[in-house]
Amino acid sequence: MPKKQSNLCVLHIIASVSKETGGPVEGLTQSVRYRLTQGQYIEVVTLDDVDAAFLNDFPCQVHGIGPTSKKYGYTPKLAEWIVNNAHRFDVAVIHGLWNHASIGGWQGCTKAKLPYVLFTHGMMDPWFKKTYPLKHWLKQVFWLIQGRVLRDASQVLFTSEEEKRLAEGVFWGYQYRAKVVAYAAADALATTPEDDAVFRELVPNLDHHPYLLYLSRIHEKKGCDLLLEGFAKAVQRTELQLVMAGPCHDDLIDKLKLQADQLGIADKVHWSGMLKGNIKAEAFRGAEAFVLTSHQENFGIAVAEALAYGKPVLISNQINIWREIESGGGGIVAEDTVEGATKVIAQWEKMSQVQRNQMSKSARQVYEKNFTIAAAACDLTAALEHAKNNSKG
Repeated sequence: MPKKQSNLCVLHIIASVSKETGGPVEGLTQSVRYRLTQGQYIEVVTLDDVDAAFLNDFPCQVHGIGPTSKKYGYTPKLAEWIVNNAHRFDVAVIHGLWNHASIGGWQGCTKAKLPYVLFTHGMMDPWFKKTYPLKHWLKQVFWLIQGRVLRDASQVLFTSEEEKRLAEGVFWGYQYRAKVVAYAAADALATTPEDDAVFRELVPNLDHHPYLLYLSRIHEKKGCDLLLEGFAKAVQRTELQLVMAGPCHDDLIDKLKLQADQLGIADKVHWSGMLKGNIKAEAFRGAEAFVLTSHQENFGIAVAEALAYGKPVLISNQINIWREIESGGGGIVAEDTVEGATKVIAQWEKMSQVQRNQMSKSARQVYEKNFTIAAAACDLTAALEHAKNNSKG
């Protein structure tokens, strides 16, 4: 390991750094890249297989201590690794709940007396309680352990006031110190004609038609079914298309393709799979607007990414940054229902080109005001310094 920097030495503890696991990994990636330029020394430990190729794609050193079981991921190796290496770090960040990265991370940090902060990443949202009531009660039992992870954290970090508010009272039994910090998405990337060509190969029937972009996991909480029905009902321009970009880990995508066929829009919906890097950037750059009618998002990093490209966002009010977007004029917001999905697309269709251009400018302004990496890194660094300075050691 390099000689200890004059700035913080930080350990991040997360279940996986696979891009397919969703927004928290993208947020961590961008945060690490920026904070490395600010003098921090950073490493990550995960439950990933030690031989996983994607570990090498991360911007700092990643230690995979797997393989582990696919679900919870129990292994004693995580706490052992933290205890053996804690002396090299000033502070840790634990990411997420309900997996062994959280519990094992807590066990290792408390045994080694390494102070830490915790990101819940939306995992205390009441949507899960409402949608999966049995799982919620099982989690309440598990909270006897999980709650201690929050209790012993220097601060529990939320990425919006809305996320913090929604988490209150969802589980009972432990108190914790809540803190709202800025969160961010990467700024827009420059792209080339070659990037556009690769993107077009992934959606060969799109041609050069205008399109709305969905970019997220294909998952039931994302409201993909609402989006398809809303699109079918609201679209006025025959040339407007819908690109559905993202990974799917079950048979939901097949059900959605059947739904699109039954709605008569199969020829207008294009399934690209997961997009990364410059190809993802090209998808954002070429879109008219971004659309996500999700049932639950603690932040919605793809929404913030779209704003960085100056793309208006057509979203549900279950995305916890919707207030900032609506107040800044960067998008259109409605309920997470078929009616809501229909409404946001219908309003977009009714707008003149002048109005769309103005909303695009406002979208970029919302990003610059609220969601830059520099602001998020500053808030996280302050939380880490607080944890370090207030450690009981």
